[in-house]
Amino acid sequence: MSFRTTRWTLVRAAGGPLPARRVALEELCTSYWPPVYAFLRRHGSDPAGAEDQTQAFFARILEGPGLAAADPQRGRFRAYLLGALRHFLGHERERAAAEKRGGARATLALDPATLEQLERDPALAATAETPERAFERAWAASVLEQARTRLAGEQIRAGKEAQWRALEPYLARADERGHGAELARTLGASENAVRVALHRLRRRFGELVREEVRETVGPGEDEDEVQALLRALE
Repeated sequence: MSFRTTRWTLVRAAGGPLPARRVALEELCTSYWPPVYAFLRRHGSDPAGAEDQTQAFFARILEGPGLAAADPQRGRFRAYLLGALRHFLGHERERAAAEKRGGARATLALDPATLEQLERDPALAATAETPERAFERAWAASVLEQARTRLAGEQIRAGKEAQWRALEPYLARADERGHGAELARTLGASENAVRVALHRLRRRFGELVREEVRETVGPGEDEDEVQALLRALE
């Protein structure tokens, strides 16, 4: 039986010896670069500058001591990453000087579709949106996307890909009223069966969101973190 690698397992590995450290760091960076990018955009960087700074921020982590100071007993990984980002910006002049001297930098692949989605968010351009608020919103969206990806994998492995494709657009909606008959025809099932299947998907999605959250916080902090994520998406 294989076991899923959790976020805190990755964080611990990211603070450990090479080469496991680099593999873990790259996976964490891939999962959590969107909130870093969103923070940098609201901090005043244009899209190209924010991409460069996001690369530089994670390159510093990849090339430095990793995440040795991150510890679930000392607080939430979200807060740790935001603090590291603020520290990075506080030393921006030193960083720019080092880059001019030709320091090598590791490259993190920033998914173009995710970048486009981030730029379409009207809140990113809102004058009332602080960098911290942008970070929290993008972090919450990343957590939801990770849970959605896991749920999709579960459904496909269970042989329910057609059902998943039909119901996935309604996963985060309050209900599917007005579409029940159409979904039933698409899936060749009764409307009641569609409602039951959607209810189960939503329940499992909620469980996976809480699992994702639990993997980035300290003991007993998961429910508070879920509420914080919901507030960030309001």
